[in-house]
Amino acid sequence: MLRQESQETPLFGEEHDENKRRKSKIRHPVASFFHLFFRTSAILVYLLCDVISGRFIACMVSIILLLSCDFWTVKNISGRLLVGLRWWNQVDEGGRSHWVFEQNKKRKTSSAESRIFWLGLIVYPIFWIFMIFTTFFSLKFKWLVVVLMGLVLQSANLYGYVRCKMGEKSNLKAMAKNYISVQMLTQVFLTLYTLSWFYTQNV
Repeated sequence: MLRQESQETPLFGEEHDENKRRKSKIRHPVASFFHLFFRTSAILVYLLCDVISGRFIACMVSIILLLSCDFWTVKNISGRLLVGLRWWNQVDEGGRSHWVFEQNKKRKTSSAESRIFWLGLIVYPIFWIFMIFTTFFSLKFKWLVVVLMGLVLQSANLYGYVRCKMGEKSNLKAMAKNYISVQMLTQVFLTLYTLSWFYTQNV
C-alpha cells in the first residue's frame, strides 16, 4: 500500500491573516523605544524640573541634551528603520547647499511602527506649542528659550519627513506654481512691451 504524504495548504484567508499579522508586528522595538524615549524624557524633565532640581541651568542643559539626542535619533535612525524615509543636507561641487528628501518605496513597513513614528512626530510639537502659551501666561519667560528649542528641533524633523512622504506631490505643486508664475510674468512683459510699442508709434 502506497503512503501519500499530506501537505498542509493554507486555508482561504489564512495567508491574508498572516500578512496582516506581519504588518502589525513591531520589527524594530529598540528604534521604536528610542523614537519616543528622548522626547518624552525632555518633556518630563521640563514638567518636573522644580521637583527634580530647583536649578534652572541644570534643567535647561538636560532638556537641550535630550532634545539634541532625540533630533539625531529620529533623523538618522528611527525614520529610516520604521518608515523607510530619510532626509539630509548636502553641498554640491559649486558650494551650493541642497536638501535631499528620500523615500524607499520598495521597503515594506509595519503599520504598528508607522503609527508609532507618525504619532510621536506629530503629538510632541503640539505639546511645545501649548507650552509657549503657558510660559507667556505664567510669565516664566526664562523658559521660553527651552520651549522654542524643543519646538524648532521637533518641528524640523516633522517638516523633513512630511516632505519625504509627500515629496512627489509637493514637487508637482511647486512645478505648477512656477509654471503659472512664469506665464503671468511673460504676459505682463508682453503687455508692457505692446503698450510701449504702440506709444512709440503714436508719438
